Amino acid sequence: MPLPAESVPAQTLLDALRRCGVKFIVSVPDTHQKSLLALLDTVHDIRVITCCTEDEAVCVAMGLWIGGAPVAMMIQHAGLYACVNHLRGVGLDLKAPLFMLIGLLGRDVNKAPRDNTGSMVRLAEPLLDTLGIKHYLVDGPEDVRLIEPAYREALNREAPVAVLIGAQTA
Repeated sequence: MPLPAESVPAQTLLDALRRCGVKFIVSVPDTHQKSLLALLDTVHDIRVITCCTEDEAVCVAMGLWIGGAPVAMMIQHAGLYACVNHLRGVGLDLKAPLFMLIGLLGRDVNKAPRDNTGSMVRLAEPLLDTLGIKHYLVDGPEDVRLIEPAYREALNREAPVAVLIGAQTA
């Protein structure tokens, strides 16, 4: 049985994004990552652009990347499902390095995501696998070390890469 997922402090995640060199966060508000979004509202070195839909977020992130800006997307798992066509068209077909932090809202932290009863959590990893999108699970503070290599992988592969945030941020 996996260990329960632990909350990651918002500051720890912010520090990881800074190490990546991220200057823009394109977000559709995510309750699961609300502490990180609140912290981002207080800093001046990373600008948050709030979008209405995940499709819009994919396109805004793509535009920023084309313009040379280091960017990350923040959405929740429901948004992953909502923007599949744009992820395919923009991320995969146009080879955009869309780096995504995806909150697994409503996850039973005592179970692996694939073992959750809720389909939104349970099917997130298989959906990413089907699309060929590399993904990493941040299930506690020690996993934050995966963020910077995942970001670099998106840039190097010119492809979407997802980091799933397993527990609500602290």
